[in-house]
Amino acid sequence: MTYSSDFHYKVLSVRKKEGVTIAEAVSGFCVGVASVTRWLKGPEPKPSRNKPATKIDMDVMAGDMFGTIRMRINTSERSRFGVRVQGINYALHRLGVSYKKKLDAPKGMRRRTARLPDSHHMAQTE
Repeated sequence: MTYSSDFHYKVLSVRKKEGVTIAEAVSGFCVGVASVTRWLKGPEPKPSRNKPATKIDMDVMAGDMFGTIRMRINTSERSRFGVRVQGINYALHRLGVSYKKKLDAPKGMRRRTARLPDSHHMAQTE
């Protein structure tokens, strides 16, 4: 839960003025011990991050997945995007790629196929 900086200063000033412990201040204001301890280090809230969710261009990833649906992530893809395998897996999850079983696949062939959601397919064709 996010508290305003005024509330941070109020809790800290009451704690200092009355000389109570952190546990007593916590019970009086109904906040967590970790919150008050964090406010003692710096009462100002941290600024928000202006960073994209991923280094991977999601449009390029979706185009790759739509053009050639792959199950394996090889080293050339990783080097092209500049991320680890797990980063590519997270990006595929954000795209909504799901894997469906192929019931009629023989033992030597792939047993799963990757599928993009229909909403992304419609955006690619427009």
